[in-house]
Amino acid sequence: MRHADPDRRRFLGVFAATVAASASLPFVLRAIRPAMAAEAPPAPQGGTVTLDAFAPDKKPLGPHPEARVVLTDDQWKAKLGTKSYYITRQEGTEPAYTGENWDRHDNGIYRCIGCDTALYDSATKFESGTGWPSFWKPISKRNVVEKIDRSLLEERTEVKCARCDAHLGHVFDDGPDPTGLRYCMNAGAMHFAPVPTTAG
Repeated sequence: MRHADPDRRRFLGVFAATVAASASLPFVLRAIRPAMAAEAPPAPQGGTVTLDAFAPDKKPLGPHPEARVVLTDDQWKAKLGTKSYYITRQEGTEPAYTGENWDRHDNGIYRCIGCDTALYDSATKFESGTGWPSFWKPISKRNVVEKIDRSLLEERTEVKCARCDAHLGHVFDDGPDPTGLRYCMNAGAMHFAPVPTTAG
């Protein structure tokens, strides 16, 4: 009877352990290092992009051409600060339950921290139990870009701002009705614009 080579058995054992751990490893890695978009096309430079605009009261204003926001690395650092720069320009992730507005529930629009593009309506926000702001759809599909991200041991779909190419987070297919999607966003990639209250 032929016996397996000891080195081959050792390799197969390590490989099996790696596969078994792969379900949880991406979540650990995501918290300690940036997720780099793999095989993604280069970011668009200059020109214009058509976005859907929204008034402060969330009233749709229709599609509008907007100049893309393209800054140097130093300009982004000065504009965003350390945390938001790491998230949006280096594809980083904030620790769960630490981002400002992650558990906010009042009426308003979540806008891009880099260019103020409207991204999500508070009406589509839900409690995902993840510690990150989660939505079941963007305020407009025009305003976000989705790209395949193979940077970890699983294939994910990265979500970016359509105007300034800021990394926002990822979208997963384990969300609630009516879409079944969970747009898991970094709080540090957005700012919250509350709907103005009507004076009495």
